[in-house]
Amino acid sequence: MFNFRTYTKAVLFIVAAATLASCHPRKLTARTDNYGNTGSTAVITRRGPYVMVKPDKELADKYATIMGVKRNDIQNGRLYNFIDEWMGTPYRFGGLGKDGVDCSGLVSLLQLQVYDTALPRTCAMQANTIKRKYEDELKEGDLVFFDFDGKQFSHVGVYLQNGYIVHASTRRGVVVVRLHDNGLYQYFSRAGSIFDPAEMPAPGN
Repeated sequence: MFNFRTYTKAVLFIVAAATLASCHPRKLTARTDNYGNTGSTAVITRRGPYVMVKPDKELADKYATIMGVKRNDIQNGRLYNFIDEWMGTPYRFGGLGKDGVDCSGLVSLLQLQVYDTALPRTCAMQANTIKRKYEDELKEGDLVFFDFDGKQFSHVGVYLQNGYIVHASTRRGVVVVRLHDNGLYQYFSRAGSIFDPAEMPAPGN
């Protein structure tokens, strides 16, 4: 027999769980699946296997100017189209939509929709998916982590080119900025490329 009260409680639980995973420094917990993802990842959809698609001229010009590189250096149309679609989206703790997104949510969306790579939902768990690199070794698509408020891996962004990253800033929303910007670089903690699934270390290593 259908139990409306039980159904309502289940729906409310799912909605609540969707807001509990993010890069915010507050300590929060949420039900997770076997991969460490919370229910909030249900809205993240793939665009299909990763392929390099060249951007149109206007888009390439725009991001070449922002980052101080040559137009021909902007090759990944799928990446810069994604950034352009999300640019200016306000920060919202636990958000995964155009009405608001948090830093780890933006990274999850970008990696899945651009590179067809699924990541855990929280900053700390995302930090465990990378092969660490020195700053001068970073490549487009690598992850960069920051320790805000004295909390390890409490913020994350994606490296682009020429010392620039894209991230969801709590004050400015989704924005492309220099890694060495005042107020940001002092919290820089770790960076690296995402492990190939076949190279992922065993839990605890």
